[in-house]
Amino acid sequence: MGLSPEGERLLLEGGRALGLDLSPHLKAFSTLYDLLLEGNRKASLTALRTEREVVAKHFLDSLTLLLLPLWEGPLRVLDLGTGAGFPGLPLKIVRPELEVVLLDATRKKVAFLEEVVAALGLKGAFPLWGRAEEVAHLPEHREAYQRVTARAVAHLCVLAELGLPFLGPGGVMVAQKGPRVAEELASLPKALGLLGGSLREVRSLRLPFLEEERALVVLAKEVPTPAAYPRRPGVPEKKPLC
Repeated sequence: MGLSPEGERLLLEGGRALGLDLSPHLKAFSTLYDLLLEGNRKASLTALRTEREVVAKHFLDSLTLLLLPLWEGPLRVLDLGTGAGFPGLPLKIVRPELEVVLLDATRKKVAFLEEVVAALGLKGAFPLWGRAEEVAHLPEHREAYQRVTARAVAHLCVLAELGLPFLGPGGVMVAQKGPRVAEELASLPKALGLLGGSLREVRSLRLPFLEEERALVVLAKEVPTPAAYPRRPGVPEKKPLC
């Protein structure tokens, strides 16, 4: 069935508002929409139900990352806590040259992502099951990425501890946050100092159609993260670094 004509219009107009021509990707997003609806009937993947919500709050919200000039070339990207694949899947669809690892700790979500990657024929997209606190200590993932994305509800201090160890020096992490990000930014320098990172930029924006406020928090990896981080599973949330 795919996106309705209205859904396609919303996607294309929202893309233009972000400076993107999404017409070559309509089929992929339409298929992703169908797979998301089907997957949601089997398992709870997303609380969003209407086509407008999915287009705006999943597809377009994910693509706000492309407002930042950070995604050109064959970069290796880790999508931290990807859930049903956001922002990683839309990013991969629109920037196929990226290698995107979709990390999540819930098996059923990773199984769904495997189905989506196969259905869309996304070469260079790799669903991965595991806890960030453990995966970040594996040699093949430790400081092995140029970009990390995180569209999560966790505090920035928690996201920094979970995400920065995946980045090599010179890499960048982008956390997608809501309008109250200033409260989290105030205590962030302490954590960044411990983790080898710095705050590069905070980009404020409004989500197309919904006019909801968002912020893209850009963290730069300056020096290697000490081996003690991230701490064991559950500790970053229970005892944040700031």
